[in-house]
Parts: sequence; C-alpha cells; structure tokens
Amino acid sequence: MSAPLLLIAAGGTGGHMFPAQALAEAMLARGWRVKLTTDARGARYTSAFPEAVQIEQIRSATFARGGAVAKLAAPFQIGAGIIGAIASFMRDRPAVVVGFGGYPSIPAMAAAFVLKLPRMIHEQNGVLGRVNAAFASRVDTIACGTWPTALPDGVEGHHTGNPVRASVLERAEAGYICPGDYPMEVLVIGGSQGARILSDVVPPAIAALPMAMLKNLRVSHQARDEDQGRVSAYYDEHGVKADVQPFFHDLPRRMTEAQLVISRAGASSVADLSVIGRPSILIPFAAATADHQTANARGLVDAGGAIMIPESRATPETVSDQILSVLDNPKAAMQMASAAARFGKPEATEALAQMVEMLSTKGQTQ
Repeated sequence: MSAPLLLIAAGGTGGHMFPAQALAEAMLARGWRVKLTTDARGARYTSAFPEAVQIEQIRSATFARGGAVAKLAAPFQIGAGIIGAIASFMRDRPAVVVGFGGYPSIPAMAAAFVLKLPRMIHEQNGVLGRVNAAFASRVDTIACGTWPTALPDGVEGHHTGNPVRASVLERAEAGYICPGDYPMEVLVIGGSQGARILSDVVPPAIAALPMAMLKNLRVSHQARDEDQGRVSAYYDEHGVKADVQPFFHDLPRRMTEAQLVISRAGASSVADLSVIGRPSILIPFAAATADHQTANARGLVDAGGAIMIPESRATPETVSDQILSVLDNPKAAMQMASAAARFGKPEATEALAQMVEMLSTKGQTQ
C-alpha cells in the first residue's frame, strides 16, 4: 500500500510558501508523500523544499493584476486549471488537500471540493485573504496562524500559529547577544511587495545614528532588484558596512545573529521573529488587503517583542529614533528578545501536521 498523499496548494509569495514548506517537511517525516502546486512566482521559493516533494508549476491567473484582457482571460485559465486538477486527483487521489492561499491555490481547492476530498486551509494573516475567504465555508477546517483571525459568521477557526521552516525551528529561542560597544548586526527585510519603502527610509535612518554606534554596525538589507544598486551605493557613501541582496537564502542565520530586525509585518516574518526571539521594528505594509499586516504585528507588539511604526509615520527620523532606542539600551533589547520568544509558537508545524492526519482519518471513515 502506497503512502498517503498530501497535496499542498500555495500562491507565489514567501508568506504562503514558507509555511507550506514547513508542513511539507513535517509530513515527509511522518511517512507521507507530498506534492506542491504553485505558480512561477512561487517556484522561486521551492529551492529549499525537500527533494522528495513533487513540485507542479501551474499557470496562474489573478483578477487583481494585469490589464483588461488579462482579467477577462482569468476565469478561463482558472477553469482550465480546475479541470486539470480534477483529472490529476483522479489519477493519484490525495488523502488531504491543504490550501495556503493565493490565486494559484484555486484549482486544487476547487477540485478537492468537487471530488469531496478532505480539505482545509491555513490562513497566515489576521484577516482572510481573498481566496481563503472564498473557500472558508467550503472546507472541513481552518487553521489560523495569527490570533484572533477575522472569520465569516458561522465559520470556526483553530489557532495553530504559523509553521516555520526547519532551518528556523532549529534556532528556536537562540541565545541573544545584547547590543553594545562591539560588532552588531541589523537585518532589514521587506518581502516581495513591500520592500521599496524600507529601501527609501532605512538607509538614511541608519546613516543618522551616532558615529560611535555606526562603527560597530553591519547591515544585511533585502532590497528589490531595481533598488539594490542605489541602496548599496547609499550605504557605501555614508560609510555603513552593508550586504544588500534581493533575497537572503540564509535568512534564519542572519536573523539569529541580529541585534535588531527591521521588517514589514508579513505573517511568516512575524512567526520567524517570535520563534527565534529577536527585537524588531515592524512597519506594516499599508496597501495590504484589509490592513492585515497591522493585525499580524499587533500581538507581537502587545507582548513587548516589537515596536510598530505605521507606514504613514515611517520617516528616516522616526525610524532612526526607534533604532537608537533599541541599540542604545541593552536591557530593553534583551527584554524585547525574551518577550518575542515567549510569544512564539514553535509547535505550530506539529499542530498543523496533526490536523492533517486527523482530517485524513476522518476522510477514511466517510
């Protein structure tokens, strides 16, 4: 008898793909087969997935981007994707289908609904994304990464937390070195959509710090391809040691070594920060659907592990003041690191894996 198959469907951002990777790792360890369906954008994040995961890249369609022709074509592309998913599921029937959101998850979730397969969604943010909202009443269960999560009337969610990759989990509550008069690291991460403002605001904010602090500082700054050159040049012109890249493949290591992290408030970033336990300055992406990044940040801020600056107030002067408030106050920095670690849910991956196995058992009895 072949091992049960878990079908994971996830859209093309790190916020969807990182928790999907965490679940894939956990289910492989439990003896399952795992298949991932995503689009070309999501495929950029699959290099760190275990080799045993079968990855199927599908054509994605969205109503949110593109011109009139692309939007008119979207329903037909999605329809073709659903038909293809149904045919695939009939050849190799998944025991459970899990959607992590994003338009590329529509075909798999719709096919699972049509075939009455056990199915669930995991919502990373404090507000359901468009696709997860559409399927909320059409799945067997909903796992929530951020709590509370705003859900439709009559829909119940289960707080699992956001799964983190094994490379993050192995650094859970890693020892924190307080800032002081010695080499220090600052990590700046913005996500695929929201990195521009951090590239505009953070370099001058860091350059404005006292010279006695700057001489000890090294910055790892994630910037878009089109911003990488100017950000790197700015740091160089102001004598700041900086490593500027579009994507850090060793992000968990850099986060562990950081005295401070400056970040957007994507759900995966907040989860990583709280599991590893690092002080952070969070600048929620103002254009995020239903302002969900503010909802993501609120719990960590209320726990004392982070400082939140609304995007409208994120000036170089404000950000510089907040950086100084952490790096010039070792006791406060340590308190923030400890508070972040207490807020973390390193057991989130295990909780989600258990939900998958319970749902599989339920499916076998139907």
